[in-house]
Amino acid sequence: MEDHLLGWLRTLDEDRLGRILANRPDAIAAPWPRRLDTLAQRLSNGFAVMEALRGLPLPCLQLAETALAMTRPTPESLAAFLDAPVDDVTPWLEHLYDHALAWPGDGRVIHLAEGVTRWWASPLGLGEPLEHYLNSWSISNDALQALARNLGLPAQGNKRRAIARAVEALGDGERVRSLVSQAPDGTVALLERFAWQGPTLDVDGGRFVTPGTPERWCADHGLLFRPSWHVGEIPREIALALRGPGYHPPFRPVAPEVATIPVDPEEVDHLMTLAAPHVVERCAALLDNTSKTPLPLLKTGGVGVREVRRVAKETGCDEDETRLLLEVCAVARLLAWDEQSGGMIPTERFDRWRLDEGSARLRVLLAAWWRMERSSLRRIDGKYGTVLGDDPAGGTVARVRRAVLSALAQLPSGTAFADRDSLVANVHWHAPLIDLPLLRACAPAVLDEARLLGLLANNALTDLGRALAGLTAKPGDENDDAVPMVEHDPTLVEAATRALASVRRSALFGPDLTAVVTGPPSAELAALLDRVAERESRGAASVWRFTTESVRRALDRGHDADELLDELATVGTIPQPLEYLVRDTARRHGEVTVTTVGCVVQAADTGLLAEIAAHRRLGRLGLRLLAPTVLVSATPADRTLAALREVGYSPVPVADTGEITIHRARAEEPGHGKLILLPGGQVAELSDFPGLEVEPPPHVLAEPPPDPYEHARRLLSASRQDDGKNGRTWAVIGRMATRLPTAQQSLLGFVVDRGVRAGITLSDGLTATISHGELRGGALDAWCEEAGDYLEFPLAEIVEVRGAY
Repeated sequence: MEDHLLGWLRTLDEDRLGRILANRPDAIAAPWPRRLDTLAQRLSNGFAVMEALRGLPLPCLQLAETALAMTRPTPESLAAFLDAPVDDVTPWLEHLYDHALAWPGDGRVIHLAEGVTRWWASPLGLGEPLEHYLNSWSISNDALQALARNLGLPAQGNKRRAIARAVEALGDGERVRSLVSQAPDGTVALLERFAWQGPTLDVDGGRFVTPGTPERWCADHGLLFRPSWHVGEIPREIALALRGPGYHPPFRPVAPEVATIPVDPEEVDHLMTLAAPHVVERCAALLDNTSKTPLPLLKTGGVGVREVRRVAKETGCDEDETRLLLEVCAVARLLAWDEQSGGMIPTERFDRWRLDEGSARLRVLLAAWWRMERSSLRRIDGKYGTVLGDDPAGGTVARVRRAVLSALAQLPSGTAFADRDSLVANVHWHAPLIDLPLLRACAPAVLDEARLLGLLANNALTDLGRALAGLTAKPGDENDDAVPMVEHDPTLVEAATRALASVRRSALFGPDLTAVVTGPPSAELAALLDRVAERESRGAASVWRFTTESVRRALDRGHDADELLDELATVGTIPQPLEYLVRDTARRHGEVTVTTVGCVVQAADTGLLAEIAAHRRLGRLGLRLLAPTVLVSATPADRTLAALREVGYSPVPVADTGEITIHRARAEEPGHGKLILLPGGQVAELSDFPGLEVEPPPHVLAEPPPDPYEHARRLLSASRQDDGKNGRTWAVIGRMATRLPTAQQSLLGFVVDRGVRAGITLSDGLTATISHGELRGGALDAWCEEAGDYLEFPLAEIVEVRGAY
C-alpha cells in the first residue's frame, strides 16, 4: 500500500503536497521527513490514519466506506453506486486526497490507506468478496466442480478458471435473483436476513449438511459459506444482488442546517463581560475556601454532594457553578490533594495564578476546561456524576465539547441556535465518529458549561467562545500539565482581555452600610468586599452590606480597623456610618479571649510546679501557672512529656478520662509530600510536577515544524535528485567511517536507508541519538534527538554506533 501511495506522492505538485502536509501535521512532526518514502510511511501509520479520520465530516466517511465495499472503484462508479452526481462526490473525494487517506491510481481507481480499511470490518454490512471464499484452502476441486454443476456452468478446467466462472456467474445480480426464485421454501427469508443483518450470523451447523434444507441449498449454490460449524457468512456480491438494483448506500453531501434566530450582538458581548469576570472571581473564592477548609474526598473517589453544597453555600456560588469550577481548578492544577491536610487544597500554582493579571487567569481556566475529560453537568439517569470522579466517557467528552463549539462557530454573527436537536444533528455530521447517544447526552451539559464560562450567551457563541473554538494548537489531554500554546494563543489573549475590560475596580459606599458595584467587579475588589461585608445580590450590579458580624469576621482573620478602612478607601469614599461601624466593632473586638493550650500539667506539690515553671531548660514549653497545682504548656503533651523527662522529672500521661495511660512508641512513618489528583482517581506526588513546587521555567518551544508548503517544495526537489543511495550508502560509509568496525558501519547504513534510531559517539566524547540520516559529502546529516533538529556529523569522527531501542 505504501508503494501505491509513494507513487502517487511523486506525481503531485507543490500545492497539493503542501495541502496534505497542512492537513496531516503528524506527517511533519519532529523529526520531519526529508524524503517522500519516509513521508509515505508516516502517512500510512495506522494510528495517525485513525486520528485523521476522526476529524473528517460525514460525506468523507461515507465515500470511504462505500469505496471499501466496491471492487476497483472510480469516481464515476462510486457516484453511480451512491446514486449521486459526480460533481457532488468529487469535492469530498478531493478532501480525502488532501488528507492522504485515499488517492487515485491507474485508470482513476481509488486506493484507500490501510488504516482506513481497518476502521470498517464489514463496510456497508457486506462481507468478503466471493473470490475470497472460493480461494480458501478448504474449498477442493471436487467442491468447485459440484458448485459449477449446480450453477449450470462447465465443470472442466483448472481451479483458477472454475473460480473465475463462478465469480462471473454469481456477480450477475439478475442471475442470482433468478436463481433464488427457484430455491426451496424458506430460502428467501434466510438470505434476506443475511443480506441486511449480516454478513456474519450464528447458524445451526447441522442444517448445512442436511439435504433439503434452505441452508444446504444455499451452500451448494455458493450463496452462503460456513467458516465454522455454527457461523455462516454471505459473500459481498450475493448480498448486493439480494438488496436489489434500487439499493444505494447513504450519502449526505450537505450538512443539516441549524435552526437559528437573530440575537443582538451587543447584548451577547455584554453578557460575556459579565460572566468572564465572575468566573475568575468565583474560582478565587472557591480556592480561598478550600485553603481554610480542605475539601475531603469520598472513599470511592471524588467530592461528595454534601461538600459541594457546603462550598456553594459558603462561597455564594450555585451548585452547578461549584461543580464545574472545582473540576476546572483541579485540571488547571490550582487544586490538589494534600495528605497532611486530608483534603484538596490550593497548590503553589494558585499563589502565582492569583497574582497574575485577569486575562491570564481566565485563559488558564478556559484552557483547562478545553481539555477536561469529564462533564461536570452531564446527568446519567437523572443524576449528576461525582465531582472529580471517574467518567467512563473519558476523552470522548472533550471531543464532544470541541465539536459543539466548532459547530456553533460556523453560525453567522448575530445568530443563535433555536433548536438543540438540529444543532446536535449538525455536530454529528461534522464529527460522525462520536457516539450519537453520548453526543445527545453530553451536548446539553456542554452548552450549560459554556454559558457559565462566558463562552455562550443567549444561545450564541461569544467572542471568547469563538476564539476558543478556533484554536489550531493541539489542546492536549487532561494529564497534560503544560499547554502554553492554548493559553498564549493571540486570538484568545485578545478576546480574554476584551472580556475583562469592563471590570469595575471601585465601589459606591452608601450611608445605609451598603457597597454597590455597577458592573462586574474585579476579583480583587470582590475579594475585599467579601472579606468585610455580606453579598446580597449579583448581576449587572452587585450589592454588599456591612454588618457587625461581617466586620468582626474580618477582624478575626487578623485585620485591624485602620487596615480595613485604608483598603476600603482605595476603592471608594467611605461614609461616616461605615467608619463608625468598623471602629466600634474593633473597639469591642477582644473583650473576651480564648486561649489555646497544648496540654495541662498537674501536681499536688505546689512547690514542685513552681520549680518546673521557673526551670530555664523548660522555657521553650511556654509554661504558665494558672493555679497553685495547675500549669499549662503551649506545646503538645508528647513534647512536654519528653522535655520534662529530659531534665530529670518523671511525668506520666493522663487521658481525657483522668486515667494514667502508657502508650508504646510507634516508629514514625516517612513523611509524604503533597499529592495531586489526576484523572481517573489517581494521585501523583507534586514533586512529579516541578511547575507546582517552584517557579516554572520560561516556556521554551522546540524547533517548530517547517511550513507545509515550503517543506513540500523541498521534498519534491529532493525526489528529483537521484542520489543513488542503493549501494552508494555502504560504499561511502565504508570509505569515510574508517573508525567503525563492519557491523557498526552496517548499522549506520540502516540509519540512512531505513531511518532507524541509533546512538553514536564522536571522537571528542560527544554522544547523540540520531535517526533519519542522509549522506552529504563526508558527513552524516541526521536528526539529533538531544538538539531537536537535523545536525551534521563528520563520518570520520564517529568512533562508535550502537542500537537505540
